[in-house]
Amino acid sequence: MGKQTFIVEVIDHQKSTWQGQIYWLQGNKKISFRSVMEMLHLMDSVVSDEGDDWRQENDNMEEM
Repeated sequence: MGKQTFIVEVIDHQKSTWQGQIYWLQGNKKISFRSVMEMLHLMDSVVSDEGDDWRQENDNMEEM
C-alpha cells in the first residue's frame, strides 16, 4: 500500500495517554481511540495492508 494520510484529533489526556479520534483520509473513515498504543495499532493496520480494525463494523467507526 502506498502513502496513507491520517489526521489525529486528541480530545482528552488521562492516565498518561491520549484519547481521541483518528481520520484515515484515503479510506474515508474515522475511528475513536483510547490510548496512543491503540492509535498506533490502527495506523499500522492500514499501512501494513491489514486494515481489519478499520474494515470491521463497530460503533466507533464512521464514514467521513
